Amino acid sequence: MCGICGIVGAVNEPLLRRMADALRHRGPDDVGFYLGADPADGHTRLALGMRRLSIIDLTPAGHQPMSNEDGTVWIVFNGEIYNFKELRADLEKKGHRFKSRTDTEVIVHLYEEMGEECVHALRGMFAFAVWDLPRGRLLLARDRLGKKPLHYCVLPGALAFASEIKALLEHPSLSREIDPEALDCYLTFGYVPHDLSIFRQIKKLLPGHTLVWERGTVTVSRYWDLAKVSPAPPPKTSFPEAYYLERTHDLLRESVRLRLVSDVPLGIFLSGGIDSSAIVAMMRELSHDRIATFSLGFGQDSSSYNELDHARLVAKHFDTQHHEYLLEPNIVELLPLLVRHFDEPFADSSALLTFLVSKMARREVTVALSGIGGDEAFGGYPRYLGASLSLPYGRLPCFIRNGLGRISETVLRETHKSRNLGGWGKRFFRGGMVPLPERYVGWLRLFDDRQRRHLYAETFKDRLRDADPSRYHHSSWGRGSGDDPLQAMFYTDLTNYLPDDLLTMGDRMSMANSLELRTPFCDHKLVEFAWQIPSGLKLKHFRLKYLLKRALHEQLPPQTLRRRKQGFMVPLGQWLQKDLRDMVETFLSSEVIRKRGYFNPEYVAWLIREHHAGKQNFSDQLWALMVYEVWHRIYVDNEHSLMGTDTSHGREGSGEHPLGQ
Repeated sequence: MCGICGIVGAVNEPLLRRMADALRHRGPDDVGFYLGADPADGHTRLALGMRRLSIIDLTPAGHQPMSNEDGTVWIVFNGEIYNFKELRADLEKKGHRFKSRTDTEVIVHLYEEMGEECVHALRGMFAFAVWDLPRGRLLLARDRLGKKPLHYCVLPGALAFASEIKALLEHPSLSREIDPEALDCYLTFGYVPHDLSIFRQIKKLLPGHTLVWERGTVTVSRYWDLAKVSPAPPPKTSFPEAYYLERTHDLLRESVRLRLVSDVPLGIFLSGGIDSSAIVAMMRELSHDRIATFSLGFGQDSSSYNELDHARLVAKHFDTQHHEYLLEPNIVELLPLLVRHFDEPFADSSALLTFLVSKMARREVTVALSGIGGDEAFGGYPRYLGASLSLPYGRLPCFIRNGLGRISETVLRETHKSRNLGGWGKRFFRGGMVPLPERYVGWLRLFDDRQRRHLYAETFKDRLRDADPSRYHHSSWGRGSGDDPLQAMFYTDLTNYLPDDLLTMGDRMSMANSLELRTPFCDHKLVEFAWQIPSGLKLKHFRLKYLLKRALHEQLPPQTLRRRKQGFMVPLGQWLQKDLRDMVETFLSSEVIRKRGYFNPEYVAWLIREHHAGKQNFSDQLWALMVYEVWHRIYVDNEHSLMGTDTSHGREGSGEHPLGQ
């Protein structure tokens, strides 16, 4: 796992070194650089830089940038290729010679054989850059699901790329002008989606895509699309349920097996939910070594957010070496630290937990497995149940749906609890009058269309013009729908929420602690199979993850199989009313909002009053506005006092813990 960066075109070596320094947290073990000359004129045209976190082959032979035998092909690589041993054996039969035991070197020789088509042979998580010296060609590639990040910007006479935006911002020619469409998307969904970034000049290379720079021409191509490589099934199929149960178990087992290869200590984040527990079960099948598990809980009275009891149950069942961390976070000081690591506004508050569990795990291991992706692949979100219920609801007469919508606004009360049933109910009834795609996407929004009309200043509305923040979600819905609306929901989440929120969060928060995160449920072969499972087996009898639970029912404790989904949640509403109250009133004051020019200060003040008075729950909305203001001060105003230090004040679980420490 590493941080990579580079410049092709107008090369500046001191700039390259600054870019690499900005990525030190991604790779504290080693640093390397390569300067390449254009064979046509002998001038330096390319610079590659990398920071290495050593996972496979810890010797100096694993140093990057790395080349083939004659130095005509060079690579910087971030990620893990899990089938590299099989690929290496085939390449050696074809005459290629290796000088290391790394997966990095396999990509170099695979490129010699296949060119940019080499990405089709790779199974794993990756973002890499290959410099083909004879052709004067740079290839950038990103894995199919977007587990590893890669950003780039096209500048006069040059293209720069990096694992994180902060490295690109070292370039003096790059403007920090904000993209209004990206900001609108962020406030709608809590993250900046698709190929956008918060900065107008910077783009993301999309999952399953390559970029080729050759003689100043940039070509971006898609090499993998789930909807094409694995056509969605009809809602019902002639295959027996037993077939899907066996294949699910076997593919998950294989996915976990591949991710246990490591030359450094390895563990797993354990919440006690189905996904992480399933991975522990597979690890126990595959290894007799004691498994290191890591769980979080709140030291304060926040029992509705704790999952420690569930995690302890699974840890005891599989006899793991269990580590707990009781949180007493100084959220005021942690917030700037989190914002700085994301580089752009990111409003998923569970990032705090991912950061802290990564910090804890890094004390014991260098690699951790995570259950990210299980909900999207196997139907685990409560909103899927809501969508199933909304299908018959949408067939009710309009006057009944209108009436229920008005009643819900009066009767249902939103709370600051982890399970805000009143808020869910209101969103369900509000969506009753619109088509299912719009209804579903509407449930994903932080600020809906009406709220954003009130929130945005007139000048900002003018800059947005006809921007549609939901266009990426609607496009995904259309590609993945077929005849089954539930399949459309799965595809929409797999191609939007998973890469742009969950995998982004997992990567940034783990790498902030120099920890490699591996996600077995995001193995592309497992995802392709899961996509073919009829939705009726994922949500059978209104049971979330029916098939996955059935596939593991003999291995997991009955209590684990029966527990309802809780999610990785924080007491955000309480924090905004107490710990963050002064910060909210200072950072979101009318004076500050008016100075920025993006938002209506009267509406922001109303949101704060309503939330603090307990009349309505605007936790997510206020958190998103807070994160944006902190981000603006760090990345645009360059306020060094907000750069952030780690003051989590957590403590290891103490006393006679039944599972040991």
